[in-house]
Amino acid sequence: MSKANVLETILNTTTFIPKNFIDDVKTYLPNNLSIESFIEYCQKPLRRSVRVNTLKMTVTEFKQYCSENNWKIEAVPWCNTGFWLERSTEEEDSLPLGSTDIHLSGGIYVQEASSMLPPMALESSLKEDDIVLDMAAAPGSKTSQIAAMMNNRGVLVANELSSSRLKVLAANMKRMGVHNCALSHFDGAVFGDYMFECFDNIQLDAPCSGEGTVRKDADALKNWSVESNIDIANVQKQLIKSAFFALKPGGSLIYSTCTLTPIENQAVCQYLLDQFGDCVEIEPLDALFENADKACTSEGYLHVWPQIFDSEGFFIAKFKKLYSIDNPNLKTKKGAFPFSSADTKLTKTFMSAIKKQFGIKSLPGELKVRDKELWLFPERFSEIENKIKYSRIGIKLGTTHKNGVRLEHEFATALGKLAENNTYALTQSQAADYYQGKDIRLETVTSLCGEVILTLCGAPIGLGKWQKSKIKNSLPRDLVMNNRVIEWSR
Repeated sequence: MSKANVLETILNTTTFIPKNFIDDVKTYLPNNLSIESFIEYCQKPLRRSVRVNTLKMTVTEFKQYCSENNWKIEAVPWCNTGFWLERSTEEEDSLPLGSTDIHLSGGIYVQEASSMLPPMALESSLKEDDIVLDMAAAPGSKTSQIAAMMNNRGVLVANELSSSRLKVLAANMKRMGVHNCALSHFDGAVFGDYMFECFDNIQLDAPCSGEGTVRKDADALKNWSVESNIDIANVQKQLIKSAFFALKPGGSLIYSTCTLTPIENQAVCQYLLDQFGDCVEIEPLDALFENADKACTSEGYLHVWPQIFDSEGFFIAKFKKLYSIDNPNLKTKKGAFPFSSADTKLTKTFMSAIKKQFGIKSLPGELKVRDKELWLFPERFSEIENKIKYSRIGIKLGTTHKNGVRLEHEFATALGKLAENNTYALTQSQAADYYQGKDIRLETVTSLCGEVILTLCGAPIGLGKWQKSKIKNSLPRDLVMNNRVIEWSR
């Protein structure tokens, strides 16, 4: 097909790819790749991929589930928990993936395969008890991936500027069972000044022009312009500079975008190198996975074009901070921290109660109180608690009252794996009732009493209360689903 015919084809498709964008791409497309192939892949449907959430399910369990349900999977080569997934058209039309038991339970996260690359680039530098920053975190795919890599240990600060996206981030952390996370709501440019050299590792998946997402969003390039690339790059430069100030000496910084232009990628990385000179070095990613060199630039960055791995376009760079640096603009947060440590009496009462009911003998973190609320903060959080104002820290365990603590939904979703007693595995029909706000009918009368942790696909999903011939539903109202869930028409 001639180039002219290719351009004519573009105009006749629903995927909007402007000619001036193509002309710009031609100026930096690698010699071993063709513009025709690039356009062809931009117009291809994107393969669906998922990541197994190892906080709730093992890869072996996921593979078994797929086998039992006749789902076809193919391993993503750069992520040991990532898989391309195919379901039958009949099943997909009847029950979307987001309404299946394995998704609702938090066992999987629907995540584009190339989006899994930035956390994988960070993995070799990551330790379980690190203090980590995800500077632009929503909706939470990479955040939850890092949390799983940390095994819910240490502290993961997840920042998001958008209020609406912050709510989505919080909801995803609950579903995925993440409890080592502290959420913040700022322009990422503040971290370098307020949290100077506080983080062992940082991920900056920067806001970008999204040129690599056209396979998922046919209108991604609708407002594209070089001028817009330049404006966005100026924001990215401020963010990467802030991130480097916030990084501890010896720590690693991942910079990534889902765009293709060097203006927002290589040029932003070069800005970092120019700003900090001998204090920063590139950590090459050419050996990150088999065939990574096919997407590797001369500097050692990964510049993933859609046609290389049949994925979205993506860019990933990794840097190491060699020495401490001076920051003349250090700032200090004003205002008192609104939480205090739980006293001995409350701690003893609560721990005795959950040991008696669930067999949970210890919790991974520190109990904190605010008014009548009882919270579980991540380990090591005290090291950064007064640096900025947080929107949410750890998980809310419950609310105190005269007879003890009334447990919250997220106590179960995040800590249910620790329970040895009073757990109940739901059948698919029972789970469908649960998510639709109905009580769970039992086949036989039970003598058990008090609260019970409900599980689905082996993962904890919420709380109920034993009541002889049923389990009373405790699902929060905002999580009740009125559409078809779990079961599909066969």
